[in-house]
Amino acid sequence: MGQNHQFKPGKKAPNNGFYIEVGDSGSNVTNPKKIKLKAGDSFPETSNDDRVWSYVRKP
Repeated sequence: MGQNHQFKPGKKAPNNGFYIEVGDSGSNVTNPKKIKLKAGDSFPETSNDDRVWSYVRKP
């Protein structure tokens, strides 16, 4: 079993790193929000209810 790579607002970040807004199916979005979180920080609200946060390796 793998680690979840998509996170809803309010969930806790599993790792330190950079996260980007994507569509709920994993698709790219225009002008996505980009954030840096530490492990245990909560994900903020997305620009749209149909979006989730996804981990990115580099900012």
